[in-house]
Amino acid sequence: MKDKITILAINPGSTSTKIAVYSNGQTVYLRNIKHSTEEINKFEFITDQYEFRKNIILNELKDADININFIDAIVGRGGLVKPIESGIYEVNEEMKKDLFVGILGKHASNLGGLIADDIAKSLPNTKAYIADPVVVDEFCELARVSGHPEFERKSIFHALNQKAIAKQYAKSTMKKYEDLNLIVAHLGGGISVGAHKKGRVIDVNQALNGEGPFSPERSGTLPVGDLVEMCFSKKYTKTEIKKMITGKGGFVAYFGTNDAYKIEQKAIDENDKKAKFYYDAMAFQIAKEIGAMSTVLKGEVDGILITGGLAHSKLLVNEIMKRVYKIAPKLHLKFNEN
Repeated sequence: MKDKITILAINPGSTSTKIAVYSNGQTVYLRNIKHSTEEINKFEFITDQYEFRKNIILNELKDADININFIDAIVGRGGLVKPIESGIYEVNEEMKKDLFVGILGKHASNLGGLIADDIAKSLPNTKAYIADPVVVDEFCELARVSGHPEFERKSIFHALNQKAIAKQYAKSTMKKYEDLNLIVAHLGGGISVGAHKKGRVIDVNQALNGEGPFSPERSGTLPVGDLVEMCFSKKYTKTEIKKMITGKGGFVAYFGTNDAYKIEQKAIDENDKKAKFYYDAMAFQIAKEIGAMSTVLKGEVDGILITGGLAHSKLLVNEIMKRVYKIAPKLHLKFNEN
């Protein structure tokens, strides 16, 4: 048996690529590579980013003097495969087909398993896996109902980070994740707010393309009637409207950038009223979603956890806290950034 087990973790997000190397559970290397709107917009399709993201990862590891030949397993962020239970899955050919075509949608997370498998195949005795993909489905049946039989609500969210954060919190309180009711808000390029009931995410906004709060690059829930009118106005193509929802919504639509830090600095340092207004609006919508999930848990909430890159924003978090602090005993910040 080897003395050390070395794992490479790859996390492609909508606005970043995060990589980490772990040896026997200890962090050896950690890197968060940000991608600007201009950089991402060079690629027409998500799959077009494949070589770009893979080469960034390999170059970063090389620059850090990490010998990838000693890696035993590569775990990529799980993408939009068919709905599955929470867990760890080895990458296979069928999974790769689903990730490549985007069987349930197109998102950067689809690249996680593909890149992991590609790098693993170039190494001796290395296997590729995904863990808690974005399509983890633990919905209660009531949560699937949309209001029309032609539409069913789907579970698509930041499952990997939400589950990890919830379990970390449970451990820190000397309790089991399966014994707690938690609301977990992942705040990043996309925003998802999940109701975790005794170890299962029984409801969550569909964070990819059209539910919940707006984010740095997504529109969130839009007025349906106005959206229908726009679709049939002949002013925009289907592709253009889909981009308005995911990729060119949120801060990108209001400010032309997905860099929330720049917007925050405008609001604080430059006293920019527009920046402050839309930052407050995003906090308002996040808090509203947290409030909605508290009703899913019938008001029995053991904690609210806020995570993701935007959890570092004091301005955003303070505005959220003002609105939700009465829902749960405590509001906790956890800085894993899936």
